[in-house]
Amino acid sequence: MFSFFLVAARKMTTITSLRGDTELVSARRTESRDVSDIIGLFSHFTEAIFGRIDVTHLLEKSNLALTCCNEKNEVVAHAAFLDYPNWNVTDQSDWESFLHENYVNNKCTPLNTLFMHLFVAKEEYAAGCSQEVVRKAFITVPELQFILLFVPADENLEPDMGNVFERMMTAPSSVVDTSFTLLVCHRHQYHPQLYIRKARLEDYDDLMPIWTRWSKIQKETYSEYFLADLIECQDEENQAIVCEDGDTAVGFMSLCSQVNVSMFQEFFDLGPFCGLCEPLPEDTLKMPKRPSIPEDGDKSNQTSEETKSVSSRNFEHIHDQDAAVQKDGAITISHTEMSLGDVRGKDFKALATPLLETEGKETFHPVHRGASNAFCIRQFCIDEEHETRSLDFLHYAFKLFPDKDFCVMLVPHHVPEFHLIQSFVRAVPFCTSRFDHELYVFHRAGLLKSFNVRRATTNDIPGVKVLIENLSLNESILNDLKMFIVARRDTDGTPVQAFIAEVLDQIVGVSVIRDEMDTEYIRSHYNIEDFIHFNYYEQEEHGHLHHFVLNPAFRHYTKHFLKEILRLAHKSSLYYPVYPQDVEGKFQNPCAHSLTSALHYMFPVRPRRQIVYPLEELGINAPSEQVSKDQVHYSLNHINRKQVLESKASINARIVVVGASDVGISFLETLIFCPHLKFNNLTLISVHGLPRKDLRGSKHRRFLINSHCFNDEDYAQMSLCSWVNVVVGKMTGINRAAKYVVVSKEKKVPYDYLVLCTGQKYQVLSPTGADISKLPTNREVISKWPQRYTGEVPSNHFTLNDDQDCLKAMQWLEENVINSEGNIIVYGNTIDIYTTVETLLSLGINGSCIHLIQPPLSSNVTCLNNNEIESAVQEALSKAGVSVYYDSILAQWNEGDDPDLITCAAFTTNTKPFKLQCSAFFSFAYRTVDYETFKAINDACLVFDGRLVIDTQFHTTDVSIRAAGPLTKYSRRYYVDEWTHSNFNSKEIGFELATSMLNLFDPTPKPFSKPPEGSDRLIPVYKGCKIKGGVLPGGYNYLHISKPEIPIRLDSELALCDHGMEIITGEARHGNYFRMHINKYNMVDSITCFSKEPFPVSNYICLYGQHERLLNDLYYRWNEGQITDLYSYFREPWSMAIYHDRFIDLKKELRQILMSEQVRKMTGGCILLFR
Repeated sequence: MFSFFLVAARKMTTITSLRGDTELVSARRTESRDVSDIIGLFSHFTEAIFGRIDVTHLLEKSNLALTCCNEKNEVVAHAAFLDYPNWNVTDQSDWESFLHENYVNNKCTPLNTLFMHLFVAKEEYAAGCSQEVVRKAFITVPELQFILLFVPADENLEPDMGNVFERMMTAPSSVVDTSFTLLVCHRHQYHPQLYIRKARLEDYDDLMPIWTRWSKIQKETYSEYFLADLIECQDEENQAIVCEDGDTAVGFMSLCSQVNVSMFQEFFDLGPFCGLCEPLPEDTLKMPKRPSIPEDGDKSNQTSEETKSVSSRNFEHIHDQDAAVQKDGAITISHTEMSLGDVRGKDFKALATPLLETEGKETFHPVHRGASNAFCIRQFCIDEEHETRSLDFLHYAFKLFPDKDFCVMLVPHHVPEFHLIQSFVRAVPFCTSRFDHELYVFHRAGLLKSFNVRRATTNDIPGVKVLIENLSLNESILNDLKMFIVARRDTDGTPVQAFIAEVLDQIVGVSVIRDEMDTEYIRSHYNIEDFIHFNYYEQEEHGHLHHFVLNPAFRHYTKHFLKEILRLAHKSSLYYPVYPQDVEGKFQNPCAHSLTSALHYMFPVRPRRQIVYPLEELGINAPSEQVSKDQVHYSLNHINRKQVLESKASINARIVVVGASDVGISFLETLIFCPHLKFNNLTLISVHGLPRKDLRGSKHRRFLINSHCFNDEDYAQMSLCSWVNVVVGKMTGINRAAKYVVVSKEKKVPYDYLVLCTGQKYQVLSPTGADISKLPTNREVISKWPQRYTGEVPSNHFTLNDDQDCLKAMQWLEENVINSEGNIIVYGNTIDIYTTVETLLSLGINGSCIHLIQPPLSSNVTCLNNNEIESAVQEALSKAGVSVYYDSILAQWNEGDDPDLITCAAFTTNTKPFKLQCSAFFSFAYRTVDYETFKAINDACLVFDGRLVIDTQFHTTDVSIRAAGPLTKYSRRYYVDEWTHSNFNSKEIGFELATSMLNLFDPTPKPFSKPPEGSDRLIPVYKGCKIKGGVLPGGYNYLHISKPEIPIRLDSELALCDHGMEIITGEARHGNYFRMHINKYNMVDSITCFSKEPFPVSNYICLYGQHERLLNDLYYRWNEGQITDLYSYFREPWSMAIYHDRFIDLKKELRQILMSEQVRKMTGGCILLFR
């Protein structure tokens, strides 16, 4: 077993003031709320040394900003660091050559240098804080070796900072401006690199506290003397090394040269790393081609072509969850054949081993026949103070194994990410791999520090061709690169820039960017201001990342590459869009859809809800075309200067979601948009894969009512397939002991946490079998109804549960029914029967051929629950010639046997039965938990009581299994059998489910508040509205928005004494009906629209929960007779503010202002608070 752990003990540092007083301080990342405190620390010395500073602007552009706080969390010091000089002594893109030309003994590079742009502190603690802040900077940025500071020559640093910096000597031929002096602070003075050596038995006493502290696993797994045994039993294959701080061992690493690479090849996609083996010509690296060759053809040509493709030595960028997988080709990389001690003259090419986009029965696995080329880290521990120096171990480790090019280590899925593995490449496990560890790989070339980024030149084209030769978009990259070299502009005139990353004069990376011209569109359509203060950025500071390719041996330099692109291009932020693209296959791997291996390091940006503007009514007040224009929707990813030295915490726990329902999608959406976390092992199991993959049309989607939780635009802006593995199939089993899900009775998908949200589905309803020749009635058969049909489903029987079912049904109708005169039976009493009938009519099917048959209601509440709308729908059905039958129970198909094709169907009623010829049968009469889902849950011994039983925190009886949505019900101990997740908004349920699970993974400390006593016996209160909308017979657009509630007849609700008030304009039969219900608290709690004309649904959803006074004094205007048409009323300009996605933030701010004590005193406590 491989074990890794860290000692987590955060200490504050004691500093002494000029008067001898002591203070405990700790340094942390600066936050925007610190600005006022930082300004309060300014003195005359600040402007003299650093110039005039706008703190907010500086923080926006700083690569690193640190703040020192005392025990009372008061700000006592602050420092800001950037990657270019703090005074305008040279252009920010040329400072490296400037320093080399003008200063002696200069080893500064963009990789190891930052410039201090500001330091302020409380005067009495400035000396101690200055030392603490630079120490923290060196700890935070492991590559950092020098901190530089330009100061005016006529100014002297105060003694407190003078002890931190020393003067850098100018070269004799220097032409540097004599008005500035350059000062330098060296790493070795504050946080030096660790000395690594072989472990000795005398290190045992130093290491044992680190080994055992905070680690129950170590104590339970190993004996007290296990560490001593590792140190003592060293040989050529097993080595133990330690790192020293002074004369004390502060870290330990156990190494072994014996690696079971064949086992790793079975569970992980190691094609990018040549299978961790020595490359041989006889390796099978690509799937053999099978071209059609005539029998008398020359087979020797075929053989030679295959051999040539196998022995090709080209590499691509890393294939990981942040990698691009193109449909027309495989994305691969491999290792470099070099020794760290002899790298000059070697090249960084790699063996091309195709990685397939989908995994199934035909999956090809490369065959590597060479000897093992890797050693492994078996045990590793280090104290937290030195954690960022973990990479220092690897220099010595590779020296111990000079014949090995790879270092690998296994990490359990549940272990939080630690600093060492941030420099490793995560090997992608096969989708159904049940291996219980993550594999991380590091190539010895990654230790090279000569990583240089510069602008591309004409001479780079051959090297770039070699780098990207096997990429499917290689022509696009080359064309854009040549466009930069020749014209410096795109075809539309937009400036283009290209950059090369090189190591030892060999090209290992290339990137192409252009100026981002759609910044206003981005600002209005995405929450980019969650990451930047937009007003502090000039237009030309925004860049658009087009291409980014990097050898994986240097993947840990990705952020440095991005940082250098920003510096050299004079940019402050980069944007990368991911456009939607269908990904077909049984197993759909995460893919970026575009060429970049930097996606892992970028931050997905949440889209903003858009207002549907009535452009004609607004006239000159309408938004600009830049904001309102229609264009292809995409998922936006972003990085800026502030983020290039920050790391997202990687979560390797395997989270498997079963069901692509609204709840499941909302759950996944919440996780992927968590800015400081990256989930590497999200898997969705779904019968049809990701929803809304088919973009060929939307007519088939009108079969079913719309919940308006997600639409095509939402799915495009999420780009789930960039972050989520998708297993196409149905859950047929759960093995709780081994923790895996069985999919379609054949594949096993392992999990650490399982989330069940399959919902309820329409099931095939079994006929009662009543013999209609004996004239039975419903009373005689009701005991046998409803029951699930267990036979083979007839080919013309349809139960529609998702878009794929609808598309399949529509295609069948177009091929078999539309041009015939056969009857189509629509059976059920949910609102989907009306949308289905309307869709059938819109397909051109004659209304006289459609028979709408409704079974007996299970309650007295109809699906529309509005007499006026029901009358209008019935009138439309009658006008279209649709026959309607009530209280009818399915008795037989054909003559009572199990048919391959339904030719007729018989029904019983309260009086006499009837029989109809049938060409197609649509059933919406029986909705419940899918049988195979039930069987999987029941066989796993999870409590099932009509639905899967959960508690208020979504837990089932298994701590590793959560569930949510209509699949579930609350435990009977809550005494709320009538309340389930079906009563609430599915998107809100999914969000709350994700929030409850984030507490398991989020390392950010949160304030703890004890819940009120007895709250564990109450179910949570969800406030989101329930929505259903669609097109009903007659072409009526229907929308109903309501509060979470137990259904009750509308006329019964109106009779309640505290009902509130309803406002109705128009009439349903005229197609201009609008009903709004205002409750007793004057809040909007239901809206019903029934219109011949389309209306802005997303706008009307914003009206729910608003106080009527916010709706332009709605109640007063209604009573005064000023409102005759609510559709027109809510298109007026004033209402646009209500529809704005940040209106709720405005309400909160106003509420805080009104609740402030000062305002209370000014107004005498008489204020109106928006609810």
